[in-house]
Amino acid sequence: MRPEDRERIQLEVVSRVLERHVSAARQGPGARQGAEVLETLVSDTLYHERRRLERDTPAPGELALYADIARRLPKASESELVRMIEALLARFVEEVVGNFDERVYRVSTSVVPAGLSLLLKAAGAESARDLLSVRRRTASVRDHIDVSGEVEHVRSLVDQGTLVVVPTHSSHLDSIVLGYTAHLLGLPPLLYGAGLNLFKSPLVSYFMNHLGAYRVDRKKTAALYKEVLKEYATVALELGYHNLFFPGGTRSRSGAVERHLKKGLLGTGLTAYINNLKQGRPKPRVFIVPCTISYDLVLEAETLIDDYLREVGKSRYIIEDDEFSRPRRVLNFFNEIATLEGKIAVTFGRPLDVVGNLVDGQGQSLDPRGRVVDTASYVALGRGVGGSAPEHEPQRDQQYTEELAAAVVRELRRVNVVMSTHVVAEVLMKLLGEANPGMDRYRLLRTGGGAPSFPHGLVVSRVGELLAAIREAGAPLVAGEMLGATPLQVVDDALRHFKSFHTRPVAERRGDRIFHEDRNLLLYYSNRLSGYELKRREAVPEAIRQEGG
Repeated sequence: MRPEDRERIQLEVVSRVLERHVSAARQGPGARQGAEVLETLVSDTLYHERRRLERDTPAPGELALYADIARRLPKASESELVRMIEALLARFVEEVVGNFDERVYRVSTSVVPAGLSLLLKAAGAESARDLLSVRRRTASVRDHIDVSGEVEHVRSLVDQGTLVVVPTHSSHLDSIVLGYTAHLLGLPPLLYGAGLNLFKSPLVSYFMNHLGAYRVDRKKTAALYKEVLKEYATVALELGYHNLFFPGGTRSRSGAVERHLKKGLLGTGLTAYINNLKQGRPKPRVFIVPCTISYDLVLEAETLIDDYLREVGKSRYIIEDDEFSRPRRVLNFFNEIATLEGKIAVTFGRPLDVVGNLVDGQGQSLDPRGRVVDTASYVALGRGVGGSAPEHEPQRDQQYTEELAAAVVRELRRVNVVMSTHVVAEVLMKLLGEANPGMDRYRLLRTGGGAPSFPHGLVVSRVGELLAAIREAGAPLVAGEMLGATPLQVVDDALRHFKSFHTRPVAERRGDRIFHEDRNLLLYYSNRLSGYELKRREAVPEAIRQEGG
């Protein structure tokens, strides 16, 4: 957030949320009932915050504020309740707000690639002199990021309105990778929410604060806090800040592409668009840009899949002790990417408007038949003598957001890129299931069933069949490094990755057989292909060909 907009956005968020609650309270049957509504809001917020502080260290001034409000609450008048809510809102929005700085952004976009490039080779350095030589000889990090899809289309929309990039989310590295990708493409900086755990490192925190990241404390469960987050994103969009939202809300625990999206934040695009129309802004349109990020290996895969498979994983929404929090693991991860010439595939889908229609290069919305439609007419109310005007209508807007979410899911699945590790993991999981019919998944993952390995030739053959099925279906897409590769080469590439980074090999070849060693991770990587209707094809192509993308 630019310094000149910090105070503006804080005041706007506080005033909007406060006005909304006060107005709703005063619409009740009497003044006393209105005060009770506001008192309930304050009490509920204090309850959730006190529960959180039983586990967390309080921030400076936090306990004093809550104690003061709790002391005055029983006898508070309506005006005092309004001031209490205002104080809570001001506290929340001050914690959230970011601090974009153009100078730091320019420095960071030159430091980030150099830093990542160093990581890509530094694990092999044994001295400071080695590190200096690594700095000179390391391939640019951009050599490891493969950008494809609707790149020019997205570029063309920058001057037509405000972008909201909605990517898949499998790693804490995603925001760094996508932020740098935006810089490579000449796109403006992206404002995004980042969990508080990512601000623990002073150096990382400094750059995140100045690159547009705003703080999201997922341990805060009070409805008032969540309302602040949504309003902050809405106002930022209205001010023309391009945004990055992870529509799944958190990293995919299972490894699958997101199918169930968090619609609260996604709906802020529609809210901002309507507000822009009401305020007569010159560029009111908001464009939603689906995007997929695919890795050969995922840094936090072991922690994520273990959490997914535990029943208690449902309540462990925030993971603070994963691989991202261990610098040596991060270093090893990047070293493996470089050593194995791995790629990170960033693929942009077709941009959408705020109700889920595709848009053309001029930002015009298109109906399913490709005809231009006026999105403003979708949000107009009051037809008749007085004409029509843009207005919010909760039930209608909720339906539009549902339609947008469905369109985003379809586009994410269309531009999902699978790597060699995903393909081979899918084949091995299928073979495990076929070799152990009737065995439930959890027992199969735990024991491995009665077939500890499979013939190498069989795996290669089945990989060829799967690739043929992917080619015929047209989705998902195949990673660039697999273009022109034979099924044998795909299997070899996956096995090199599988034995390189994780605590133990995911799968490995011994003699003429392939052994499944970590079935949880096999499930994780295979899940990238879940939900696709892929029928086996007997023909095994000599080389992979990618169509339509």
